[in-house]
Amino acid sequence: MPPELWFCPSYFPMYPGNLWCFARLTYLPMSYLYGKRFVGPITDLVLSLRHELYGIPYHEIDWNKARHSCSKEDLYYPHPFIQNFLWDSLYFIGEPLLNRWPFSYIREKSLHRAIKNIHYEDQNTRYMDMACVEKVLNMLACWAEDPNSDAFKYHLARVHDYLWIAEDGMKVQSLGSQNWDTSFALQAIIASNLIDEYGFTLKSGKEFLKNAQVRENPQGDFRSMYRSISKGAWTFSDRDTAWQVSDCTAEGLKVMLLLSQKTPDVFPVEPEILYDAVNILLSLQTKKGGFTAWEPKGGESWLEVFNSSDVFANNMVEHEYVECTSAAIQALVLFKKLYPKHRTHEIELSIEKAIDFIEEIQRPDGSWNIRIWKEIDQL
Repeated sequence: MPPELWFCPSYFPMYPGNLWCFARLTYLPMSYLYGKRFVGPITDLVLSLRHELYGIPYHEIDWNKARHSCSKEDLYYPHPFIQNFLWDSLYFIGEPLLNRWPFSYIREKSLHRAIKNIHYEDQNTRYMDMACVEKVLNMLACWAEDPNSDAFKYHLARVHDYLWIAEDGMKVQSLGSQNWDTSFALQAIIASNLIDEYGFTLKSGKEFLKNAQVRENPQGDFRSMYRSISKGAWTFSDRDTAWQVSDCTAEGLKVMLLLSQKTPDVFPVEPEILYDAVNILLSLQTKKGGFTAWEPKGGESWLEVFNSSDVFANNMVEHEYVECTSAAIQALVLFKKLYPKHRTHEIELSIEKAIDFIEEIQRPDGSWNIRIWKEIDQL
């Protein structure tokens, strides 16, 4: 993916704001490293890894042929001919042009724009980034820009957030699930009528979720950096990542509402944090009535034809998800019951559209494609 992508106008199909956040934030540092033609020092460790990872001597690899090679066991999403033709055209025709004057000026400006976006994402996630892949690639990009920079040092300080020791050695987790797990654990205690027995646990969990809620939007003109509102959201892991998730927000909102309903004197909840969470949920509903997972829907589904991944499908644009929709319905229904005067018409309309979406995507045999228990619960 060339770094010139970051200069695409908003009406262009491959405009970064149209892409799914995971795809966008993975392509971002890759495009910087690719456009910069960065090559690190060839150490003994690098030579050893080359020998270990490749089935033939490294210097004998035909990289032009390897561009479209993938193990059949891993080839989940075969690329259509038009996509391979597009990438080959960019590589064999576009790249030689963009590395020669006067087009090289565009390349330099594109690299500057890409690293600016990388620093913005790093700063807004306190150098945690969205998940482990983005974290490592952004850290590498900062090192390629300046190995002595503060940005790279800040990255090093957060590496341990992704590491853990298992029975068979060190692992790297994709991202934590602290908020997600806490919300479900507290709901289970409440549903079991064990509030008195687990009062301290509920109080500690409520304080954790309160402190973990994102309390501000991304800094500056965040929409120009392809971000949306985040104030009031709960993330999948903790507050530092600052990336809103619809079902995590819905589950966090439900916990706060249930605690305020069951024990209003013991667990008081400020209405403002609930209002902010509702704002997040409503912002993530599409015209079809479904709720997306991470951010408002950008590009249309036909952009999936440009999915360059071999091992994942449906990862180019944001989609509606049945589990996110069902979680949002449950949270909004409970909120409407306890706060009937806040954005009443919008919430009622949202619930109605979401239920229509759930019913519309139900399969002929009565099932849904994931987590049927949540859909039955909300219906």
